[in-house]
Amino acid sequence: MTTSADATGDDRAAPPAPTGPVACDAAGGPAPDAEADGPTLAPPWAAAVELLVEHLAFEQGRSDHTVDAYRRDALHLGRTCTGWGVVAPGEVELLTLRRYLAALADEGYARSTIARRASVVRRLFALLERRGIVDTDPAALLASPRQGRHLPRVLRVDEVDRLLDAPDPDTAVGRRDRALLELLYASGARIGEACGLDVGGVDLAQAQVRLFGKGAKERLTPLGRPAVEALRVYLDRARPELAGARTQDALLLNTRGDRLGTRDARTAVERAGRAAGVGHVTPHTLRHSFATHLLESGADIRVVQELLGHASLATTQRYTHLSRGRLREVHALAHPRARANRTRSTDS
Repeated sequence: MTTSADATGDDRAAPPAPTGPVACDAAGGPAPDAEADGPTLAPPWAAAVELLVEHLAFEQGRSDHTVDAYRRDALHLGRTCTGWGVVAPGEVELLTLRRYLAALADEGYARSTIARRASVVRRLFALLERRGIVDTDPAALLASPRQGRHLPRVLRVDEVDRLLDAPDPDTAVGRRDRALLELLYASGARIGEACGLDVGGVDLAQAQVRLFGKGAKERLTPLGRPAVEALRVYLDRARPELAGARTQDALLLNTRGDRLGTRDARTAVERAGRAAGVGHVTPHTLRHSFATHLLESGADIRVVQELLGHASLATTQRYTHLSRGRLREVHALAHPRARANRTRSTDS
């Protein structure tokens, strides 16, 4: 039942917010060691986090990257609540969770980060209720902060060309970075999908790559000739040097001969962006540019949906957008009244 405090948003009954700053990284999330600096995690919270991790990893087949992100956010919630004296998930109320989100906002977390953590909170408590660990789900009525529509940056085609040419072609790391960049732009792969590739997942003869997306869903994505050539150069002339004497199935390797991690891959993309003079570039920038360039060249949105690995067309519609110039061009070519106006103008 909703109390008057619930309806008005009055959080005076909630535990006091923790004192002291919460460490943040540049992306608006916690610094890598921020979780370890908080209060000791109470055992009931540790068990709840472990349950969530097992559910995501083994029952839903989520990627290691996704599972780790959920784990960090759930640990942050558990440590914060433990510091407030709320030592078990069963003691949490809606007002506790509202205070938690308010504390994040007070500490300067980005709205997107707060919305993500609210989503993790809802998923955690829905799972705990299903498993009978809590009697009722206190997060069922928890709202996320409003977010404005944000469209990620899209590179121009000439900027993509400069970016792809930025890595040093005379070093093993430069050849690897060129292969990574070509792969991301040619396939629209998520960074976790690219780093998770094994050598056997790339078929250069057929010019295609086998990607495993969210929920371990498999898709075959074609590769263009530049990507095939960059991967061939990397495999022939760079990967053996990086691997050394080690035997490794991973396609992309770091300088120690291990699988290239997503953090190092992001760093490589950002480094190329600086070298190319195109500003801050992330793997998501390339994924978004891939989709937008396809749409602007006339690709059907359902084809783009399949290439991106989206289960829902609505996700693709939010994820991609056409430039204003392209929208005007399509309207002028396709709308009957626009065609009629153009004809009259030509006749006159």
